[in-house]
Amino acid sequence: MRKEDLIIIEKTIEFVKNRLSGAEAGHNWFHTDRVWKNAKLIYNDESGDRLIIELAALLHDIADSKFHEGDEDLGPKIASDFLENLGLDQELITHVANIIRYMSFRSGIGGQVFISQELKIVQDADRLDAIGAIGIARAFHYGGYKNREMYDPAIKPQNFEDKEAYKKASAPTINHFYEKLLLLKEQMHTETARKIAAGRHQFMESFLEQFYGEWKGEF
Repeated sequence: MRKEDLIIIEKTIEFVKNRLSGAEAGHNWFHTDRVWKNAKLIYNDESGDRLIIELAALLHDIADSKFHEGDEDLGPKIASDFLENLGLDQELITHVANIIRYMSFRSGIGGQVFISQELKIVQDADRLDAIGAIGIARAFHYGGYKNREMYDPAIKPQNFEDKEAYKKASAPTINHFYEKLLLLKEQMHTETARKIAAGRHQFMESFLEQFYGEWKGEF
């Protein structure tokens, strides 16, 4: 990576750290840092524009709509304004903004609106952080943040075909495994992400088996 690109990345890291200070723990700087690292790992085995990938990974949760009254335009706008202030090319800025706008799981419900090689890598990187041990921890932390039940056998998981219905869902955290987390392994784009996802997926299945056993008092 060129020296000038490294300076841009350093400025972006500083901006994101400041912006996400005090954010919910599943969507704070540490989450962003993990996604950034995942994106760089995946990029090593793939093609694409590295600067776009790293910027999108760093800025992808700069204003998650879940914490901003469902506003899906705020994140792309904040990212675009920041990158414009750095004097970056408009085509690059638009690409990064589109990745931020369309990379979430909910955005893909009903069909993918925007796709690029760079989006595939960043999307895989973000989805990897949603599964496995950290994914489980993040799911229950967010459930607690929203004061949701851990599990209620009477409330069955849903099969969402509508993005708005998914956004309004408030089911117990265990349902989230079936409504999203266990689906992600098959939605990975890259070979690197698929290999990592396989182990993390298996860990979640083992966790659920243990959870249900303890819930029923079987072991």
